[in-house]
Amino acid sequence: MDVWWPAAVTADATLRIWDTNSGKCLHVMEGHLAGISTLAWSPDSKTLASGSDDKSIRLWDVTTGKPYPHPLRGHHNYVSTIAFSPKGNMLVSGSYDEAIFLWDIRTGRIMRSLPAHSDPVGGVDFIRDGTLIVSCAGDGLIRIWDTLTGQCLRTLIHEDNAPVQSVRFSPNGRYVLAWTLDGCVRLWDYVEGRCVKTYQGHANEKYGLSGAFGIYGDVGTHRARPGSIVKAYVASGSEDGGILWWDVVSKEVLQRVEGHEGAVLGVDTWEGENGLVVSCGIDKTVRIWERVDQEEEAPNLNGQSNGHHLTG
Repeated sequence: MDVWWPAAVTADATLRIWDTNSGKCLHVMEGHLAGISTLAWSPDSKTLASGSDDKSIRLWDVTTGKPYPHPLRGHHNYVSTIAFSPKGNMLVSGSYDEAIFLWDIRTGRIMRSLPAHSDPVGGVDFIRDGTLIVSCAGDGLIRIWDTLTGQCLRTLIHEDNAPVQSVRFSPNGRYVLAWTLDGCVRLWDYVEGRCVKTYQGHANEKYGLSGAFGIYGDVGTHRARPGSIVKAYVASGSEDGGILWWDVVSKEVLQRVEGHEGAVLGVDTWEGENGLVVSCGIDKTVRIWERVDQEEEAPNLNGQSNGHHLTG
């Protein structure tokens, strides 16, 4: 199995990193003064960033588990979401103070402050070349920002105006995926300003859920095979304890698995040889899901006998 270290944050103001092969907790990282709501890996996987209810952002050395000396301070309320730029030289953060800050990682200084929303910011993300930032909030708005100028280039809003809790750019940079508190995940063409796909089947009316894109089909060692077909999926947790995978194009539910007790708050993917997926839930556990048959057309995953159940 490939080496992959998932990390999780907790309300007890600590971060934890695990080894997926052994299920062993490698580091318990302490330094924040209040609960931690969000984390992000740097592109080179050497640094973790965490955002806390103590209104600060801390950077951590993954090898030692120790925090960098100086936290990033500037927000006036809880830090709710953070993301690294693709080059790792910038960090974007959103807060309950309704603002977005763009940070210079090297100096620890705020490069730009954007009064972005009229409700707490739920999610932020960088596009793959770092030139754009997307943000969302409880005000139902999704906004696209120019990283260099700080100008808002586009505002997206669905007719239902449901609170938007999480956003991600697609890997090709053409779309934005958004989780809303009406039981929908929507795919937006932000250039044209329209919703092109809506994925349903999960429960989401209370918690801010997040998910990820992934690939299935001829993946892993088969990806280079002549005539191989690789398709894309969207993965998300659900408030009823499930995890769902949808085909991006057809919107078909490819698979649903159960493993958590209560809401599954976050899902992420890693397209290594085993196609791992990690999930975390309100049950205080992190689960690792592994592709059990790479010849399967749909992503067939198992997180109990072929994966790890990570706690404490």
